[in-house]
Amino acid sequence: MNITFLLNGTRTTVRSETGTETLLDYLREDAGLCGTKEGCNEGDCGACSVIVTEHGRAPKALNACILFLPQLHGKAVRTVEGLADPDGTLHPMQQAMVDHHGSQCGFCTPGFVTTMACAHLNGDRDADTVLAGNLCRCTGYAPIKRAFDAAIDAEIPAHMKDHPHLPKVAGTDDIFCPTDGDQLAAWYLDHPDATLIAGGTDVGLWVTKQLRDLAPVAFLDHVEDLKDIEDRGLHWRFGAMASISDMLRVVRDEYPSLATLLERYGSAQVRNAATLGGNIANGSPIGDSPPALIALGASIVLRKGDVRRKMMLEDFFVDYGKQDRAPGEFLETIKLPMGQTAFRVYKLSKRFDQDISAVCGAFNVVMEDGIVTDARIAFGGMAGIPKRATQTEKRLVGKPLTDPALTDAMAAMEQDFTPLSDMRAGADYRMKAAQNMLLRYAHDLNGAKIDVRQVAP
Repeated sequence: MNITFLLNGTRTTVRSETGTETLLDYLREDAGLCGTKEGCNEGDCGACSVIVTEHGRAPKALNACILFLPQLHGKAVRTVEGLADPDGTLHPMQQAMVDHHGSQCGFCTPGFVTTMACAHLNGDRDADTVLAGNLCRCTGYAPIKRAFDAAIDAEIPAHMKDHPHLPKVAGTDDIFCPTDGDQLAAWYLDHPDATLIAGGTDVGLWVTKQLRDLAPVAFLDHVEDLKDIEDRGLHWRFGAMASISDMLRVVRDEYPSLATLLERYGSAQVRNAATLGGNIANGSPIGDSPPALIALGASIVLRKGDVRRKMMLEDFFVDYGKQDRAPGEFLETIKLPMGQTAFRVYKLSKRFDQDISAVCGAFNVVMEDGIVTDARIAFGGMAGIPKRATQTEKRLVGKPLTDPALTDAMAAMEQDFTPLSDMRAGADYRMKAAQNMLLRYAHDLNGAKIDVRQVAP
């Protein structure tokens, strides 16, 4: 199929034969734009960062190495070569990197300045969050952050304001690009063994690392009605294609604990691409959003053709690698309740940023007159699926959150889980960490300072 997009402001049409050609390979091998570097080829290092703009939406920094060409149709791509003004004047972020000596070997520099230029476009001032997905082995980051701070208030160059409005395309049977949920539902009924590609942050590695043939494929990024987020008063309705970045902006005030978790979900580039529906439908036992959503009582809607069915999210996960989803059926929407003030979620990983959880624990109790009347507790990393701690919940109900009840509930957790040992943590460590998260939760509700990264005044 032919894919048309703006490349550094110029309308460009390329041919995709398989649907899994990456933007990084196209830029370096076909377009001759070698400023975009290949580092990890799995979306971790940020050396391949580019800016992608969709009509009517804010620009996003994305990893070109796991971005497939059909995902770009109708959008605008800007690489490091397109940051400077056509007259040769450097972009403010480029000039600041020169002025503040932010580059040494230079390999990572194009990715840094592209990510910084995207933040400049969007007015994102938090360098620690913006740059968490860009790795550098030379500078120690301080001069890069100084460059970021020096240029963040500079005027945005006129040529950086891309407003793409190019036609959408449905593609072919082997490379399908539906533009609404009805098209997707009809096609998926006829191709139930196809690979559905949402953000591609996981599927991308199937191609770059495992060299898998995914045909036929459907790219959901053009399905606009699956990107909607609706505030229904008592709950949100998230389309499955809502990005993690979009979700983060929506839930930040209502659930700051969930927002903190989502800020550690990969990097900004990964959150910009990854979708809530993809994180759920992937079915990983260490996916970070399912434990939190289960503890909040989230439900989902699955669609097959014109038939929809609703279930509680916890019932979707059946066994390791197995979900309650029929052939030709896809996740359409997620319903997330609001107003649960006792909700907290904690993530434990070897690195704070850009790391997979060893244990992720989510807690949500209802109390009346100091007594627990209801409890929803869910964990990732403790079983083959994201799973509720039902025996632990039962031990808490009818009791105050005091030491005797907590000790009893922590012991009951051994009835709920038999964790495994792997490269991230041993079984005994996981169990002790999960039990201590419950203790941490009780202290958290009582107002104790439990954030170990906070510096005491």
